Amino acid sequence: MLDESLLDSPEGLAEADRRGLLRGAAEAGARVRTAARHAAEAGVNGLKPDGRPRAVLIAGPGAAATQTADLLGTLAGAGSPVTRLAPTGVAPAPGALRWELPGWAGSVDLLLIATPDGTEPGLALLAEQAYRRGCTVVAVAPFRSPLAETVNGSVGLFVPMATAPYDQDEPLAASAPGVLWALLTPLLALLDRTGLLTAPPEALEKIADRLDGIAERCGPAIATYSNPAKTLAAELAEALPVVWTEGVSAGPAGRRFAAALAELSGTPAVVAELPEALAAHSALLAGRLAAGADPDDFFRDRVEEAPALHARVVLLRDRPIGGLTAAPAARDLALTHDTPISELEPEAGGELETLAELIAVTDFAAVYLALASGA
Repeated sequence: MLDESLLDSPEGLAEADRRGLLRGAAEAGARVRTAARHAAEAGVNGLKPDGRPRAVLIAGPGAAATQTADLLGTLAGAGSPVTRLAPTGVAPAPGALRWELPGWAGSVDLLLIATPDGTEPGLALLAEQAYRRGCTVVAVAPFRSPLAETVNGSVGLFVPMATAPYDQDEPLAASAPGVLWALLTPLLALLDRTGLLTAPPEALEKIADRLDGIAERCGPAIATYSNPAKTLAAELAEALPVVWTEGVSAGPAGRRFAAALAELSGTPAVVAELPEALAAHSALLAGRLAAGADPDDFFRDRVEEAPALHARVVLLRDRPIGGLTAAPAARDLALTHDTPISELEPEAGGELETLAELIAVTDFAAVYLALASGA
């Protein structure tokens, strides 16, 4: 059950935030600036590559590496394929995971390693294997971690991860807002130098500014009625989020939102891109999850029995309403099946800025839902 009174209690939210999730969301802009500075100090801004890599391979544990690969692949487009190397192992523990390079990887390919841990033996072995194959290796990990010692200097380029003091208080959640930006920012700066995407220092500063603005709009001191993240969290209480995205950048933002909901608050969600989502989820909205599928039973015990779970569409868009859009059809489909719909559309700006806004608002929403539901 969602404690809606907690949403409007900054002191209560701070007390419930044992994992520093709200702090991570609020400090995302500062984390971007710190990560950009670390990348510059490591020499990323001065690199002069011979050309684009044939392929970009990304390895790392958990949701952070998956989402980083998803975002970079979307931003890079067809310039060079971006592939995440999925780990194998008997458990998700750092010491149990192993990564392998594909057989074709060689001197014209780039291996990126992104981890908020840095103690994984499998990543150190992967870096050494890539070095022997002639791959260029770049790693982002905590300073003075075992992986830093392996990569720094001899095997490849190492960039210290931007961390905060409270990161050590509790085990880091892979979907925590600070983790994503600490890993993603140096890699954006790097791929800008390769020509794979456009993310010069001024663009990273604009990302940080947009994240600061969202932190002001969605912070714990802002009341629910004027706080888009708190409003979305309240709307998703006891609902199945059906996340629909429209526009290139909104896709990875929606997939991250679904992953954050699952990991942080234990809320399952389904996600798909428009217009395909209309066919993919039509039966879902027409079934037992539709708002009208299970009318409220007069004899139901309101205290002992939880209300039926119903779908709620969350539409994330990164394009103006005046363009070619499937949003009207999406609204019609949802309303035809008595399914409520929430919409988020960023303010105008560059692709990186609008993407950052969608991620930031949904990150705050996932955190508020987790805290107010006692997850």
